[in-house]
Amino acid sequence: MPKTQWSIWLVFACIAGTVAVTSAQRGAGDAPKPEQLTGKWSGTWDGAGSGGGFELALEQLKDAPLTGKVAVTGEPEYTATLKSVAFEGKKMKATYDFPADPSAEVLLAASFEGNKASGTWTLRVKADGTEVASGNWTVTRK
Repeated sequence: MPKTQWSIWLVFACIAGTVAVTSAQRGAGDAPKPEQLTGKWSGTWDGAGSGGGFELALEQLKDAPLTGKVAVTGEPEYTATLKSVAFEGKKMKATYDFPADPSAEVLLAASFEGNKASGTWTLRVKADGTEVASGNWTVTRK
């Protein structure tokens, strides 16, 4: 291959590599990492003919999975520890046991945007996933 062709291919490869790295970095920067969402979030919930206050606390301990707790006021009022919490980009899914009924659990789904998050909650039977009640919740970072 003549030197001129080899030089053109080298320049093309460098440009293509730079574009690929820049695109990957830009895509990675769009979605917050779970540890960037740790801290206390406070807001409200509604649904199933009721409503009240809603607090979400997310915590990332060194070399440990993301964990969290919720505090719910209104009817019913309780606190619970998250059994699972997972993020895919800006979207979170979490579950916790429903303190008022050990046979039920709550599924949280939310989208995080800056210092705000909004989503849905679903109370369901653990045994078969049957939905019992559902509603919405919104929070802002404290």
